[in-house]
Amino acid sequence: MIPKNWDMTADVVVVGYGAAGVAAAVTAHELGADVIILEKAPEGQEGGNTRVAAQGYLNTSSAEKAAAYLKALCGPFTVPDEMVRAWSEEMCLNNDWLAGLGGDPQEHQHQPAGIEFPDLPGADCVHKFHDGPTYGFSNTWHRFESLVRERPIRVCYETPGRELIQDGASGEILGLRAGQGDASVFVKARKAVVLTCGGFENNQEMIRNYLSGVPYCYTSGSPYNEGDGISMALAVGADLWHMNNFAGPSMALKVPQFTTTFSMQALHFTKTMPGGMIVVGPDGKRFTDEKFKTRHGKVPSNGTWQALVTPCPMHMVFDQTLMASGPLYDKTPSHGWTQIIERYDWSEDNSAELKQGWIKTADTLAELAPAIGLDADSLNETVARWNAHATAGLDEDFQRTLMLTPLDRGPYYAVELSPSMLNTQGGPRRIEKAQVLRPGGGAIPRLYSAGELGSIYSYLYQGTGNIGECLAFGRIAARNAVEETPWS
Repeated sequence: MIPKNWDMTADVVVVGYGAAGVAAAVTAHELGADVIILEKAPEGQEGGNTRVAAQGYLNTSSAEKAAAYLKALCGPFTVPDEMVRAWSEEMCLNNDWLAGLGGDPQEHQHQPAGIEFPDLPGADCVHKFHDGPTYGFSNTWHRFESLVRERPIRVCYETPGRELIQDGASGEILGLRAGQGDASVFVKARKAVVLTCGGFENNQEMIRNYLSGVPYCYTSGSPYNEGDGISMALAVGADLWHMNNFAGPSMALKVPQFTTTFSMQALHFTKTMPGGMIVVGPDGKRFTDEKFKTRHGKVPSNGTWQALVTPCPMHMVFDQTLMASGPLYDKTPSHGWTQIIERYDWSEDNSAELKQGWIKTADTLAELAPAIGLDADSLNETVARWNAHATAGLDEDFQRTLMLTPLDRGPYYAVELSPSMLNTQGGPRRIEKAQVLRPGGGAIPRLYSAGELGSIYSYLYQGTGNIGECLAFGRIAARNAVEETPWS
């Protein structure tokens, strides 16, 4: 129903205040449009996944090579050539756009290690940038946020989009109904609505329905991404794509007291801690190289790439030497929602977490096993096999090469691990003008999207590619939205 009275009005209404929302709002404003941003989070927790990512964004050095690389990343999950062309041409402009607004693009010092799939054609076009000299710590986000604060762009916090308002005859999107507490707020979009409200990584029902291989999964990113944009777009007839793709899984600790996950240092590829550690599934057996660095959740398998297998529940089992070596969690606020926003103060000796029950312990493995729901004989057999391999310096089962240390001193400990991710990639299908598409073709008039909500990444993912895409398609969406003729 079209409301008789609108509570707010703008030329362009942007739903979501992360990198995509910033790019769309700032670009539309620079082109002369009046803009409103509706943000679900309270002030101080805005920014979506952009705020708590590692702060890099992708800027490609060649549109031709970028197109080849994206096609290779998509593999058998192809995307239309028109979309590849729009993405590859716009991704080359991210640095120019940020610098033109007063930013300070600097290339990440670890290039070319930042190329996630260097064997794919066009990979050498990849360049990771961030704003200013420091990587991480929300620094790039703070620059993005300043671009909005420096302009008369209205931001409405704690105002999630609930329902798009559509003309029943023409199918045009006229605005939307948002929420403020228990009240509804009707926001008129004279030209267009741009959805930039992220994925569904905090919607367990959507995770069960769309993501294969994980019965549940928890995010290290913003807890406010609950698939709202997907629900709104579906209700007005949008098609969906890439709903089975996500930047994960990894393995992390999830506890009820916090909405997001804790990354365990003992599992991190670049960390070495003295002591023995393995990860086992519900059968008490190992299932992977615990120290292997996945490529955003993907691992090589029979000449292709598949998601890391995560048999739930999983447990990291370790010995007293590892327990006494230092905190299992790195609380440095460089990236991740728990580190940057929650700022949980993990104890240096892990004693507080042991007391809270996040870490289980027993004097022997036989006593530890039933405490974490495992068969004692199976766990003992697994540890004995690992200890023999570690002593010999060769993991015959999964070819692990790091931290080949036996579990040799009790008491023993366990932490339950859950599948974890930063974000999902799926959402409403968009085309090269960032318009949202209906099933079978035809754009929904006056509806655009950008960012992780319906990302272009269908299969493999290049790190920093999401923020890069947020900037690229945020600008594309804004340019086309501003060109719309106001409805009356």
